[in-house]
Amino acid sequence: MKFRLQDHILVPKHEVLSKEEAEEVLRTLGVKPEQLPKIREDDPIAKEIGAKVGDIVRIIRESPTAGKSIAYRLVIPPSIKSSKILKEEEKEEVEEEVEGEEE
Repeated sequence: MKFRLQDHILVPKHEVLSKEEAEEVLRTLGVKPEQLPKIREDDPIAKEIGAKVGDIVRIIRESPTAGKSIAYRLVIPPSIKSSKILKEEEKEEVEEEVEGEEE
């Protein structure tokens, strides 16, 4: 049984901003996208919400003492290690396809 990470009480709400929302946030904060904190595309939450490289994610944390806290993250490419793993898997898939065509 698969569950949504965001359904867990300790995981704050994450949402991908539209291009218009992202531009407004950057303008309001007076920053460029690369100046925002980062989140990797292969982060489990980023994958769950469908965030792609270059997207900006809004994170909304609720706290009984601090109220509501909003943070933003720029989605960056997966880590080198996970990229290597993906490339190996893709290489194996291509090799399997070639072997299947030869038969």
